[in-house]
Amino acid sequence: MSSVPERRISFSLSSILVVLATILSIVVLWQIRSLIVLLLISIVLASAIAPIVDWAEGFRVPRWLTVILVYLSLISGLVGLAVAFGPAAFTQIEQLIRSLPEYVRELTVLIENWVLSINDSRPELVSQVEKLFDIQSITAWAIRSSQQAIARSYSLTTGFVGSIINVVLSLFVSGYMVADSKNLIHGAVRVLPRPWDIRLETQIGPVSARIGSYIRGRIIVSAILGVAATIGLSFLGLSDVALGLGAIAGVANFIPFVGPILGAIPALVVALSYGWWTLLWVFLLFVIIQNLEAYILAPVVIGSSVGLHPIYLLLAVLGGTEVLGIFGALLAPPLVGGAALLLKNLYLDPKEMAEAQEPLLDG
Repeated sequence: MSSVPERRISFSLSSILVVLATILSIVVLWQIRSLIVLLLISIVLASAIAPIVDWAEGFRVPRWLTVILVYLSLISGLVGLAVAFGPAAFTQIEQLIRSLPEYVRELTVLIENWVLSINDSRPELVSQVEKLFDIQSITAWAIRSSQQAIARSYSLTTGFVGSIINVVLSLFVSGYMVADSKNLIHGAVRVLPRPWDIRLETQIGPVSARIGSYIRGRIIVSAILGVAATIGLSFLGLSDVALGLGAIAGVANFIPFVGPILGAIPALVVALSYGWWTLLWVFLLFVIIQNLEAYILAPVVIGSSVGLHPIYLLLAVLGGTEVLGIFGALLAPPLVGGAALLLKNLYLDPKEMAEAQEPLLDG
């Protein structure tokens, strides 16, 4: 009878220390997650304005002065838009929120009447449809999920005052990053051994360009679609809530894939209360708008700035939403795109070059 040799598992002191250090790092990172979000927002903002600062530096304009002028211009523009359209937009959005239960009830009645008109002899079909498509339950789930995402985002900033403080800090940190970018980058990469310090320093520019081009393109596309949705909804007879629905559609469009759908849902729910024909025209409006984005605006304005396969981009959005809420959905695409470019330039391309040279060396 053969004996099975015993397997002994041994742990070295170094492996135990690595595990403990990893656990400690995860705990520390979780404790400072709000600071990490602040840093990520600052990186994205800095990447968005960096080309303007670099362009002005070519005319011997100090970088710090350009940063101040850029942010003053942006803040002035946002304040002007808020003063001009903010009160009306917020009033309409508040009206939509108050009217949501009534819209849901009207939606349920319309669906029941539609099913009854198909087959009056089978009223039990209504109950079956209600079981399959419980509009109230679906709406409650959507509202609950949205509230959870907002609460997760809101908890990172510890309230409204914390949100304002974080916005100001993000502007300050991002401005400092751009104004003194050369010294900051050089000082950060000095801790790495050669030749990785030089390799990483040369990649900061391309990564920043990818992140910045995505953010600038997404802002332009979302603004265009928000205006188009507002004008289209006003033309279709929803002028009382068109501005609010257009603002929701424009803001939601910042999130790839799911954003355009989320932005269209409130307009479709409101349109259904006006009747089936209004619903059809509003549906066609958003189909046209989304195709305009997908086939014209996004390729021209945004292009392939993220450099990710659509499935990876979708996973990045979902993962960012799960971890950081709305902030994660907005930050994940450009940051993951920048990380993908870094991985490609520092690892994948050198690996392919080495593999291509192996047959030559063997020969």
